[in-house]
Amino acid sequence: MTNGRKIDLALEAKEFAEGSAEKTSRLSGIRAVEDTLFGLPLTRVEILDERGEAALGKPKGTYLTLDLPQLPRDREEILKTARAVAAMMEELPVFPREGLVLVTGLGNRQITPDAIGPKTIDALLVTRHLVESLPGQFGDLRPVAALAAGVTGTTGMESGEIIGAVIKKLRPVCLVAVDALAARRQERVCRTIQVADTGIVPGSGVGNARMALDRASLGIPVIAVGIPTVVDAGTLCMDLLEENGQDFDPSAFRTEGAEWFVTPRNVDNQVAVLSRILGLGISTALHVDFSVEDVDKWTS
Repeated sequence: MTNGRKIDLALEAKEFAEGSAEKTSRLSGIRAVEDTLFGLPLTRVEILDERGEAALGKPKGTYLTLDLPQLPRDREEILKTARAVAAMMEELPVFPREGLVLVTGLGNRQITPDAIGPKTIDALLVTRHLVESLPGQFGDLRPVAALAAGVTGTTGMESGEIIGAVIKKLRPVCLVAVDALAARRQERVCRTIQVADTGIVPGSGVGNARMALDRASLGIPVIAVGIPTVVDAGTLCMDLLEENGQDFDPSAFRTEGAEWFVTPRNVDNQVAVLSRILGLGISTALHVDFSVEDVDKWTS
């Protein structure tokens, strides 16, 4: 949260701190580069040290943000965006080239804006069972396991507790955690994909932070993949007032409407498409011998 605003995206935290991407280099402990990936705008933000952490309110690490001009519609657009997701993951310094990887989908399947994680798991190419039970046919595949841990209200356990127990049993080399995020700007809702090597705190974007999923808590690298599906109502109101030169007290928005969030009316369709893209992209990154077209055929 920045001055009362809920901001999950490192790119938006940077913009809030400096006003524009071009000025980011003036912040101590921050390095940012704008680029393109498969024709889509990409911003790399690196938080280098404690000064950068203090400036953006986020842990040290690499944050890659892909902007989607529009929701991909046809198969070629979906596959292109999935290739970009795979390339973003592969670029992270902690991305493992071999070994078992556990992918977890965080969130509540019954609440559409929060269903990105579980629905991504549905679109994932999982192979651990094949590698172990039929090594002659599938021994060359990389083992990938998946888990949709649910939410505390339906399981009685924090997702971090469930994931930690599975990690102790399977001993993966890396965890990929997929979750819905909260954006500051409404134009970034369902139009932005963030990949980071810093881990994630489930529920933090909606003011319900749970146990952190990161190297410190789990003992392995954690790659966080997220898409904003909501805007905090207070954050949206503050930005609209600020843009129109209106004075306001930020503390008022921490009480009035603090539990309200805004999401697109067709969020169900958008979540379905974006979850498919994440499933394809993550699978393509993990299965290095498969193209995104191969993964599409295997999971369709």
